[in-house]
Amino acid sequence: MFVAQSHKRSHLSRNLVIGLLALLMLYTLAGFLLLPYWLERLVPEQLAERMGWQAEITEIRTNPFTLRVDAIGLSAADSDGEPVVSFDRFMVDVNFFQLVRGIVGFETIQLDEPYVRLDLLRDYSINLARDWQAANPEPAPAQPAADNTEDTPELPQLYFGHIVLNGGEVLFRDFTGQDMAEFRVTPLDLTLSDFATWRREGQDSDYSLMAALGSQTVEWQGDLSVAPLYSHGTLKVSSVGSEILAHFLAPFFPYDLRGGSVTLSSDYEVQAGDTFYLKTTNGQLDLANLEIALDEQSEQAGLSNEMLSIEAIDFDLSQREISIGQVSLENMDLSLTRGAEGQIDWLSPLASGEIEDASDGSSGGQPFRWSVAGIELSGGRVLWHDRQPETPADLALEQLSISVGHLSHELEEPVTYDVRGALASGGQLALNGQVSPEPFTLEAAISGSGVALSAFEPYLQEGANLAITSGTLGVDGNLDLDGQQEPLTGTFSGTAEVAGLDLKLPDSSGSLVSWQTLRLAPIEYNVYPARLEIGTVTLAQPVINIVRNTDNVHNVERIAKASGAAAAQNPPSDSQSGSDSEPEFIFRIGQLMLESGELAYTDRTLEPAFTTSFDDLNGSVTGLSNISPQQGKVSIRGQVGGVADLEFEGALGTLGTEDVSELKLMMQNLSLPALSPYFGRYLGYGVDSGKLDLNLDYEIAGSRIDASNLVKLDRLELGSTIDSDQAVNAPVKLGLALLRDNNGVVEVELPISGDLADPDFSVGKVVMKTFVNLLTKAAASPFSMLGSIAELAGLSGEELGKVSFIPGSIQLAEGEAEKLAALAEALLGRPNLLLSVRGNVEPEVDGLALFREDLTRSGEQTLSEDAWQEARKAYLAGERSLAPEALSNLASSRGVTLRNVLLQTHKVPADQLFLLDPARSAEVGSSGNVVIAFNLNVR
Repeated sequence: MFVAQSHKRSHLSRNLVIGLLALLMLYTLAGFLLLPYWLERLVPEQLAERMGWQAEITEIRTNPFTLRVDAIGLSAADSDGEPVVSFDRFMVDVNFFQLVRGIVGFETIQLDEPYVRLDLLRDYSINLARDWQAANPEPAPAQPAADNTEDTPELPQLYFGHIVLNGGEVLFRDFTGQDMAEFRVTPLDLTLSDFATWRREGQDSDYSLMAALGSQTVEWQGDLSVAPLYSHGTLKVSSVGSEILAHFLAPFFPYDLRGGSVTLSSDYEVQAGDTFYLKTTNGQLDLANLEIALDEQSEQAGLSNEMLSIEAIDFDLSQREISIGQVSLENMDLSLTRGAEGQIDWLSPLASGEIEDASDGSSGGQPFRWSVAGIELSGGRVLWHDRQPETPADLALEQLSISVGHLSHELEEPVTYDVRGALASGGQLALNGQVSPEPFTLEAAISGSGVALSAFEPYLQEGANLAITSGTLGVDGNLDLDGQQEPLTGTFSGTAEVAGLDLKLPDSSGSLVSWQTLRLAPIEYNVYPARLEIGTVTLAQPVINIVRNTDNVHNVERIAKASGAAAAQNPPSDSQSGSDSEPEFIFRIGQLMLESGELAYTDRTLEPAFTTSFDDLNGSVTGLSNISPQQGKVSIRGQVGGVADLEFEGALGTLGTEDVSELKLMMQNLSLPALSPYFGRYLGYGVDSGKLDLNLDYEIAGSRIDASNLVKLDRLELGSTIDSDQAVNAPVKLGLALLRDNNGVVEVELPISGDLADPDFSVGKVVMKTFVNLLTKAAASPFSMLGSIAELAGLSGEELGKVSFIPGSIQLAEGEAEKLAALAEALLGRPNLLLSVRGNVEPEVDGLALFREDLTRSGEQTLSEDAWQEARKAYLAGERSLAPEALSNLASSRGVTLRNVLLQTHKVPADQLFLLDPARSAEVGSSGNVVIAFNLNVR
């Protein structure tokens, strides 16, 4: 029995062994043969069914003992026949012992030379999702399950010993734009070691990712765990080119990115749990060879930068804090253009967009804290093209360096800065100090030297018709601004100098205004209320050339551009024009020093043209201000035409008010021949010789002027006649001769008054007109000009021009001898005057007197009154008459008598006395005497 039982157990053991061997054989056959055969057919079928792809696989090998699967040569194409997925080899090695522990463990997963094509379609869907949805229509929505978080299955425990991806390639095609864009990422390498989906204390997986797009790479390495998600490591993106950046930034970036590459690296730590934790450290951002243009039509990039480097970037999301180390920019080149309508070109693309205010506090958390260690710019250049002025302006600031100190979210903290640069047109600029962003305060030390002003000519021409031939600006001072309260307040203190300035009219070749130096020191300017105070203004060697052109317009009148319309639209308000109100802008100038000045004047309306100059002008003006009370003084001396001495002095009232200014101008020994063109225009004669002295007293209150002009002409001799339509039609030589005193000097007082605001009022014109009128009056009433002599004799000027005779005789009436004496004195003092004496009679009065004398035999016979009346009646009726020569003889005798009295009694030279043909046109005076008039003339 025992033997039987033993035999039975041996058969059972053998059967078990045979069964196990059979199972092993079947397992081996299935593992090595059936499973690969089945998978080689299943995979293409599933890809066709689930994705709609046509797939082929070269070979699948499995090892049931090592639990390893090798798939060789997979390739799949979509419905359009384009390759979408492929690989050379895919190997999976399962860890049997992990399976025993209930863990799906993979010892190794390796994918060699995989290829994936990703298409971003026009509707922003992905080709893989499109193919899935096309092959797997969505079923009817199922009833929502009850919310039962307790039944949510847990994530299975997965373990990966090694995940390796070698030589991968990703083809990304973007069809969302007008033209398809293609990006090929290769090689793509990934290693992931010791990776688990559950948290293991002290054990994290190691991973490494390397992807390349040409020379552009992504490197990612570190530790990773999944439950909960935690990772720390290093991420580096290198040399990402402008084509990729431009493509993906296009919807958000309104400019044309033409060049540049970005390299970004950082250490990081991230964790997802009850709260999300993200922190980065040691970040570095490099932006190299940046080139940005306004648009695709732009010929050149408007912004370029050789290198932008940002160091030590740290970010902590939980602390809401970001800190940045030094920001460095090298060789930045920026071109800015302002269009004719005033729009800056770089801002135009942003004009239509609206930037949402993200600082509304909606986050509900603590304020974000940030800081920047500093900003450094070196080798920069800024080009400014301004097309708004009538003449375009082009400025270039080169060798630009900017240094900014520590910046942070604490905007009230001061930030230091230093800015330096050079203008391509000439000049150096520097600005340094500190600024507080909020509330705004600024402290700046400003300096500039050799700044060429010609580059700023277009801006000058916006308000003045001037061209800058040469000139440099220098400035040195401190600017302080304070915006803590409205309005903005501040001050500037310093000095300024403009050297070598030369201004001209744009269409003229000659200089209009020039000087060697104009220095203002010290300058004190207050922003609000606006106030300017200058201690001393020193103007050295100024030269001003004033030209009156043939159109009667002075060149200086063409400086100001027409603004009448604007003035009419904006008339001064009462607050501005009222004399009692304080001006909106206050200025004071302590003193203005003038050194070696020159003023040249040319009048081309004359033929020949008139030219003179005021030379060697030196002096000062003190106490200039537009705030009362202010009493300024002026004292300037120089020469006119290199000969005459000039003095200008007086007291100045407050400018822009009704305060009275009293000014005096004295000029001596001016050569009158220099003024010959003006004499020719207004008098019709040139000037051969003579000197001019002026003593002008001006009283100016507001725009009202009252002037006393004492003019002294010494030895003035007129020359040849000059044809002029404006010459007065009067014997001006006679007028001048009458105005001369015994010393050959013409001294006249020419008072004038008027409104300087009247465009038709001109002091020079009024003075000349007054003088010409005086000459005309003298020539028309010559004896009235001898009034001073007549007054000494108790006579009027007009009385010297007449003499009275007793009717019928050559006997002077009572008091007439004194007239002749006074007249003789006037003639003796004016040797150029010629007196014409015309003997004259009044036929009726002188005839009756002679007739009665004949009747009485010269008084020897008596004649009764009745007889005389009867004889008188007969004479007047023509019944009785005188001898034909009686009246003629009387007229001739009277002329001779007057000549002899002047010649013999009063010693008047004979060459000044002329007898004219006798006449019978004498007048009868109020006393009944016969009045004979003299005529004056000039040699």
